[in-house]
Amino acid sequence: MDDIALEVTAHSGVGEIAAADWDACACPEAAAGGRPFDPFTTHRFLSALERSGSVGRGTGWQPHPLVVRAAGTPVAVMPLYAKSHSQGEYIFDWNWADAFERAGGRYYPKLQAAVPFTPVTGRRFLTKPGWEGPGRAALIRAMVQIAADNRLSSAHVTFCTAEEAEAGAAQGFLRRKSQQFHWQNDGYADFDGFLAALASRKRKAIRKERATAAAFGGSIRRLTGDALLPGHWDAFWAFYQDTGSRKWGRPYLTRAFFDEIQAAMRDDVLLVLAERGGRPVAGALNFIGRDALFGRYWGAVEDHPFLHFECCYYQAVDFAIARGLARVEAGAQGEHKLARGYLPVETHSLHWIADASFRAAVARFLDAEAQAVGQEIEVLTDYGPFRRGDRQD
Repeated sequence: MDDIALEVTAHSGVGEIAAADWDACACPEAAAGGRPFDPFTTHRFLSALERSGSVGRGTGWQPHPLVVRAAGTPVAVMPLYAKSHSQGEYIFDWNWADAFERAGGRYYPKLQAAVPFTPVTGRRFLTKPGWEGPGRAALIRAMVQIAADNRLSSAHVTFCTAEEAEAGAAQGFLRRKSQQFHWQNDGYADFDGFLAALASRKRKAIRKERATAAAFGGSIRRLTGDALLPGHWDAFWAFYQDTGSRKWGRPYLTRAFFDEIQAAMRDDVLLVLAERGGRPVAGALNFIGRDALFGRYWGAVEDHPFLHFECCYYQAVDFAIARGLARVEAGAQGEHKLARGYLPVETHSLHWIADASFRAAVARFLDAEAQAVGQEIEVLTDYGPFRRGDRQD
C-alpha cells in the first residue's frame, strides 16, 4: 500500500462524486444495509444540503470536497468548504478573525472540513477500511497545499474524532478542545430505570417537568420513516424559522432541504411533534445513527412550560432506550441539559494557521482554553444529577 501512488482531486460538490464511492469511505459499516454510525457525512445528507441551496453560491459555504484515489479507485474523501464567514460552525473563531484583520491580515476566505450547521462529532478524514493512515495523510497534505497555494489564512477541521485530533496534531495542526452535553444509556430498561439512577431531588424535578409539559392540552407523537409525511415539514419549517429568527437572524437551511430529507432520509429521521387541537405547535428534529440519536433542531409557535425539555430531551431519551441506542447527543452548548441527565464530554477540532506569529498566539490561547475546558468538565460532572456511586463517566 505504501508503494501505491495517491491522487487527490477537489470537486465543486459531492454531487460530482458517485454516492457509492463516497459512502464506501464515509460509512463502510453500512455496506450491508445497516445504519451508518454518522448520518451527516453520508452522500445523501451532504448532497441534500447542496441540492437545496443550503450551501453553495451566496451562503458562505462553497463546497470543495476532496477525493483520494489509488489506481483510480476512491479510498478517502473529505467534506471541505471555502468559508467567507464563521457562521454555522459552532467552534467559534470570531475573535481570531478580528485579531488577524486588526493586525492587517485577511482572515477570510478560509478552508473548513466540516458538516455544515451540524455540531456532531464524527470522522472528517473519511477512509475506506485499511486506508486510514495513507488516506488521512493525503487529505491533510491536500488541505494544507490548497490553503498555501491560494494564500488562505487558515484551514480548520471541526468536530473530528479524538483519534483524528491526535493524528492532525502530529502533522502540525493546532488541537482545540471544547465541550458538549450527551446522555449515556447505562442499559436502562425504560425511562423509570434512568430516573432511578438520579438523586431523589433531580428525579422529582424531572417528573414534575414531564407532568407539566404533558398538560399543555395536546399530544406528542414520535414520527419516523413512512409515518413522516410531506405536510409535517410545513409545520416544522414554521418552527425552524421561529427559532432561527430569534437566535441568529435567519435560518441556515432552506425549505427545500426538508423536502430533500423527506425523499432520501426519512428512515434516518425522528421528528417529535406536539399537536394541540389538531394543529402542530412544536417539534424537535433528530437524526438516527447506528448507536446514537442526534438532536438537531427545535421550534414552536406556542409557548408551553417545559414542552421544549420534553420534546428535545426526554422524548429523545425514551426513544434511545426503546431502540437500544448508546447515547443521545443534544447539540451545542446548554448547561441546562446537565440537570436532565446530559453530562459534559470533550469535543475536538484541528486548526492550521499560515502566519507563524499568529499561529503561535493561537497556540497559547488554545493551551489555556484546554485547561479551562478540562476543569469545567470536571466541575460540571461533579454537579451532575446522578446519585453518588451511579455517576456516568
